[in-house]
Amino acid sequence: MNLGPSKRQLRPVKVNESPVVEVRGLVKTFRRNGRWPWSPVRQIPAVQGVDLTVAPGEVVALVGQSGSGKTTVSRIVLGLDEPTVGEVFLEGLRWDGLPESVRRPLRVNYQYVPQDAMGALDPQQTALEHVEETLTVLGGMSRADAHQAGQDMLRRLGLGARMHALPREMSGGEQRRVTLARVLALDPRLVVADEPTSGLDLDRRESVLEALIGNLPPDAGCILVTHDMTEARGWCHRVLAMLAGRVIEEVDLTVAEPAHPYARILFDPWSAPVPRGPLATTGCPFRPDCPLASGDMQAVCAATVPQLSPLGDAQDRHRVACHVLAPVDGAGPAASNTKSSDSPPTETNAPAASSPAENP
Repeated sequence: MNLGPSKRQLRPVKVNESPVVEVRGLVKTFRRNGRWPWSPVRQIPAVQGVDLTVAPGEVVALVGQSGSGKTTVSRIVLGLDEPTVGEVFLEGLRWDGLPESVRRPLRVNYQYVPQDAMGALDPQQTALEHVEETLTVLGGMSRADAHQAGQDMLRRLGLGARMHALPREMSGGEQRRVTLARVLALDPRLVVADEPTSGLDLDRRESVLEALIGNLPPDAGCILVTHDMTEARGWCHRVLAMLAGRVIEEVDLTVAEPAHPYARILFDPWSAPVPRGPLATTGCPFRPDCPLASGDMQAVCAATVPQLSPLGDAQDRHRVACHVLAPVDGAGPAASNTKSSDSPPTETNAPAASSPAENP
């Protein structure tokens, strides 16, 4: 299957500089109380052992079906949720667990674009007033400077004629661009965009992404949470496909195509139906629907959770969690062409469920 290369010129990435984001061994478990006071408390694993880095200038996509853990990871990166286990570093600073009194003055550098633009806007403020308030409260600008900077940013995003419009007078695309203007006016070092084009038609999606990624500061990193594989292919340098709280494939789309059967279905839904049934609770969660989990590999796929391992000689530019494509123990048909991994020993998978923080 050849999905075709992106035709858009991607942003330059400074791979030799320190990452903007570095996440190590991220685990998040939610506690859910039963219906009755005496009911046992359930442990809901939402994220299981995720590693993530974002270099200066890089745009990384988190993709997967609803409930796969994408939004939970993005919220933990920004400190909106705390991890159960793992470490989060923003520009070298250990971010998780910091007191909010320490994080608050630094939050101006790490911004969030919400999925619900209308809910994020004040119904009584115009587009310009939204940006002015952001620049005065978070950016520390004088009102006069904020007024001029707000006008300049809105013009850059194509809202020069809509500066004095209220949210209810704007289209969905205009509302999204106002939320982007508030974020981009601060010259952030990191932008986490959670489904920024959800609910928009195709041409408005393109205009919103052009406004977001086209106006990022040169050294800023971006995490794009999306269900739209066209967005990931057209705008992102790397893609992390998530399933059941784990990253099952990490691929640099400038040099390779998705290889994991689940990731291939996400990027080409015409090739096979997207799984709707329950995932496996032991071994590889995708094995009930996986065409590779057959024959002698059925027992292997059922016994242990596959770890992310380099695919062939791609090293860190393409990693797959699959016993068949990238076995860690030398077993399987791909062993002769696969570089051995330094991943830790595999372990039995725990049941995964949708995170309460994951948007539907």
